[in-house]
Amino acid sequence: MATLPYQSLPRAAGRDGASARPIAWWLLFCCAMVFAMAVIGAVTRLTESGLSMVEWRPLVGVLPPLSEAEWNRVFDLYRETPEYRHVNRGMSLEEFRYIFYWEWFHRLWGHLIGIAFAVPLAWFALRRQIPAGLMPKLLGLLALGALQGFVGWFMVVSGLVDRPSVSHYRLAMHLSLAFLIYALLLWVALGLLGGGGDARIGEDRARRLRVHGGLALALAGVTMVWGAFVAGLDAGLIHPDWPLMGGRFVPSEAWHLEPAWLNLFENHATVQFFHRWIAVATGLLALSFAWRAGRGGAGPRVRLAAVLLAGMTVVQVSLGIATLHTGVAIPVAAAHQAGALGLLTFLVWLLSELRRPA
Repeated sequence: MATLPYQSLPRAAGRDGASARPIAWWLLFCCAMVFAMAVIGAVTRLTESGLSMVEWRPLVGVLPPLSEAEWNRVFDLYRETPEYRHVNRGMSLEEFRYIFYWEWFHRLWGHLIGIAFAVPLAWFALRRQIPAGLMPKLLGLLALGALQGFVGWFMVVSGLVDRPSVSHYRLAMHLSLAFLIYALLLWVALGLLGGGGDARIGEDRARRLRVHGGLALALAGVTMVWGAFVAGLDAGLIHPDWPLMGGRFVPSEAWHLEPAWLNLFENHATVQFFHRWIAVATGLLALSFAWRAGRGGAGPRVRLAAVLLAGMTVVQVSLGIATLHTGVAIPVAAAHQAGALGLLTFLVWLLSELRRPA
């Protein structure tokens, strides 16, 4: 994930003099919806529901099957997929309804996010309440949302042809784009709400802190990508011990694939090994960033963001270890994905507090 720009976004009023604060609260509401979407997506994946909807009908597909005949039709489509033939052969219609509803709800929530963003955007634009220079950024976010819908289907279709699961590369693309959209929504909203330019922190020190925080954010992005690889490969189901893997620091099967670099992307043991230790490195970098930012007379908002970042870092690392020890129990694994967004939230917030004054 690329680091965010530090320039402050426009905080001026629109042409009619209205405050930009309502726009900020609208964007924060969209953030909450994207956060919920990521958790819903995690449960959808963990319940192996993501391939239950074979058809992509962005408009008509908003409604689930409404008749027994329609349920039988979509079930017949699912029974032609590799997942049914190799994993769920013999599944009953009632069992199919359960996984279908999770995927349907996941897609429905995506539609609702699109409406929650596009309709208020049109309203604010028609009332000329959008600050100068902000509209291109909002249109860019709208375009990213549309792209996310396509990437979601691009991911699903990879599991409908000749394999009973989606490509872990496409899963990583889908999850990374969701996290990017969330971070950008949050960054824009915080910029409109003010903050930044803490008078108690000199610009030289703030610049150094921004570099530190940017590195922590970039490393968190790498950790999240490899977390998606772990999820897509079901690599969390092997070596549930910590800190060793099968009694060894480096698992014995870590370098079985040729060429050697392929192990980082497709060897289950190596992918999990890389994810767990890059996560530790991210945690240490985030903790040191929080400590440096919160000391030396920083303002109350900076100190609060730093404390929350430090606390969330410890919680997220603990959730990662608990996910392994519980055999990827659905509530714990879903909480771990939510924790990743929590960590991202406090990283972005603290960086926002350290941005240059408007």
